[in-house]
Amino acid sequence: MFGGHDGESSDSGRLGQRKGHMQTTRNSSLADGGTGWTLMGGQVSTSGSFRSLPCTTNADWMSALCPVLWDVPLHQLSIPGSHDTMTYCLNKTSPISQAQSRLLQVLGKVLPCVTRPVVLRWSTTQVLGVTEQLDAGVRYLDLRIAHMRDGSEKNLHFVHMVYTTALVEDTLTEISEWLESHPREVVILACRDFEGMTDGLHEYLVACIRNIFGDMLCPRGEMPTLNQMWSRGQQVILSYEEDSVVNRHAELWPGIPYWWGDQVKPQELIRYLERMKSCGRPGGLFVAGINLTENLAYVLGHPTESLRKMTLPSLPCLRAWVRDQSPGPGAQCTNIIAGDFIGADAFVGDVIRLNEKLLRC
Repeated sequence: MFGGHDGESSDSGRLGQRKGHMQTTRNSSLADGGTGWTLMGGQVSTSGSFRSLPCTTNADWMSALCPVLWDVPLHQLSIPGSHDTMTYCLNKTSPISQAQSRLLQVLGKVLPCVTRPVVLRWSTTQVLGVTEQLDAGVRYLDLRIAHMRDGSEKNLHFVHMVYTTALVEDTLTEISEWLESHPREVVILACRDFEGMTDGLHEYLVACIRNIFGDMLCPRGEMPTLNQMWSRGQQVILSYEEDSVVNRHAELWPGIPYWWGDQVKPQELIRYLERMKSCGRPGGLFVAGINLTENLAYVLGHPTESLRKMTLPSLPCLRAWVRDQSPGPGAQCTNIIAGDFIGADAFVGDVIRLNEKLLRC
């Protein structure tokens, strides 16, 4: 991002609640001048206009795979993911993240009416809520977790330059309830960043994870297949990008490598991804990100635009690259492919259909 989420806080830690109230507030107007847009089953043209199509869902695509694929290890399947999953509920009243530059933080305080809307426009990568993303077929969720400096002691938010209205415990509970309704679907949760997290908060978060998901968690070990997870009643692989915490808890998996191109132009991003493929795939789960990233020069040159407006015209080019990929054990095979603005096109379906290539081997 060119700089380098919030809501009302409750003082009570809800560690004992597996169910309960979930108020993941959706900011439907988001960051683009109040143009909220619902994308399930929709399609966006290269000009950025939205055209609605019949509603589609991939809510149970894993259980609908050819049974032969149920015995393929997860790191050899093609799995759709969302980049910066929780940015659909970033809060325009939140302070600028402490991880951003001092200059941006100062501008956020001195000129909040100017700075915060700009930051929000360039930090929002999703418009569908987490349940909608799961219904759309997303099975890798990119969760950037933070504790706000002036927030309540135990409340954790998500962050991407600013903080979300959604609380981490409520969102994890929402995911667990979705999984209970879809008992043969598996999700990969990548907990990352951990801005402002102390050792005590890490342990608190892990306790929440255990309490919310319980036996759904797949302990780390050999990469499982869908059949193996189903037979054990497991539905969650949870990666945690803090090695010291992973070492203390068998329920946690190490951080999952993410190929991030940091590119404005789709052609440059594709060149980066091809270079990474030429070096050989990691041994376990890994992510190829087809998300574009603005830089300061681009933002200054396009002061009224947004990440959405920058991304949408590039989706056809990026989708063409996706359709050329193949899952499997080979050195140049892909695994998880993550993108922005889930629902804006048929990206999720394209990634799922790549699994059909495994049937031709």
